[in-house]
Amino acid sequence: MFEYAPAPESRSVVDIKPSYGLFVDGKFVDPVDGGSFKSINPASEEVLAEIAEAGNEDVDRAVRAARKAYQKVWGPMPGRDRAKYLFRIARIVQERSRELAVLESLDNGKPIKESRDVDVPLVAAHFFYYAGWADKLPHAGFGPNPQPLGVAAQVIPWNFPLLMLAWKIAPALAAGNTVVLKPAETTPLTALLFAEICQQADLPAGVVNIVTGAGETGRALVEHPGVDKVAFTGSTDVGKAIARAVAGTRKKLTLELGGKAANIVFDDAPVDQAVEGIVNGIFFNQGHVCCAGSRLLVQESVADRVLESLKRRMAQLRVGDPLDKNTDIGAINSAAQLDRIRELSEAGAAEGAERWSPPCELPERGFWFAPTIFTGVTQAHRIAREEIFGPVLSVLTFRTPAEAVEKANNTPYGLSAGIWTDKGSRILWMADRLRAGVVWANTFNKFDPTSPFGGYKESGYGREGGRHGLEAYLNV
Repeated sequence: MFEYAPAPESRSVVDIKPSYGLFVDGKFVDPVDGGSFKSINPASEEVLAEIAEAGNEDVDRAVRAARKAYQKVWGPMPGRDRAKYLFRIARIVQERSRELAVLESLDNGKPIKESRDVDVPLVAAHFFYYAGWADKLPHAGFGPNPQPLGVAAQVIPWNFPLLMLAWKIAPALAAGNTVVLKPAETTPLTALLFAEICQQADLPAGVVNIVTGAGETGRALVEHPGVDKVAFTGSTDVGKAIARAVAGTRKKLTLELGGKAANIVFDDAPVDQAVEGIVNGIFFNQGHVCCAGSRLLVQESVADRVLESLKRRMAQLRVGDPLDKNTDIGAINSAAQLDRIRELSEAGAAEGAERWSPPCELPERGFWFAPTIFTGVTQAHRIAREEIFGPVLSVLTFRTPAEAVEKANNTPYGLSAGIWTDKGSRILWMADRLRAGVVWANTFNKFDPTSPFGGYKESGYGREGGRHGLEAYLNV
């Protein structure tokens, strides 16, 4: 293995303020009835900033600002003019891409090369893409005169803070809605920097509002009677609670929830390419990915060969400082998430699966977990059934394509799947039978703003991205 000299990205490109208020009606304001909390760097446990916590009155103020902007400015505005603002935001995201990437890695713990090369470019791409739709809504296939819903309440998770913001805000604004967004309490900083970008783009006041806080803030936003649409990405348990809260109201709802994706490797797959896809599928962003390929299904005849190659590749993964450009696996986002990963990993070992991790020196401070695989896993194991949301892979085997489909679909989730084979006909046969919203063929974790993303079963309903992503924000 090569020894790499440290190649740290400079923190000096980011100006983190000691404290942040709420972004309401185009201005940063202090909370009326809320408190504050700290956002920390998961790689070092250093406090990055003090963040305002929105209470009920603060949420109400944000929703009223969004309603006023919707009625007076954004809703009546021609689509071509809305498009200009979205294009402007996209260009500013590109101009400030290095700043956004460094801040994302500091606040979230993901490697800088992922923030820089994946997250931020996709954020800009989503705003560019939906800017193009803003004046073409009558041609989107939703009738001759689709209308916006009004005020959208959007609650996003901590694993892709800025990208999830773009997935939610870009189509909502393109369709003519205004937004109140609540970022995750452990990763609010890039959303607050995005608020500054909205100011820089001269976005009309109240079109985008950002209220920070934890679960109670999210509950207040979701249950607010002035909201017309709720969009949530996060855990299945919280998604169920939101569905219950919204039931019986006029609010529209889309949910993108948990996953337990199967990554299926056949005996004719190119092994080295498949191994790269396996590694990308489960170790990208420390496994903090709802569509992570956390269940590896390998055809029995090549299982030993694939595992040998996989272990050799895992031994080359570099775990450490997220701001080092050579780092492959960064920090776990929070102490609570690290506890969850440890608990499920210990359950896997206790239930008889065989645990393996490469030799790996973890930093002393911060939240860290070595990349891990379990072999000898059965479908009854907790690690094969429950979403771990960490760098932990469960390996199962199969003999026939029919058995692979049966095992892949044996889950309450249905967000994604991957197929590795040399036969195009087999890919189509499998994809037709896999109950997953997204099926990747000879690749994994590939995203594009033109392509819809979403799940079945306990992975939620509705689609984000592509033309389909507009439907959730329009009266059709």
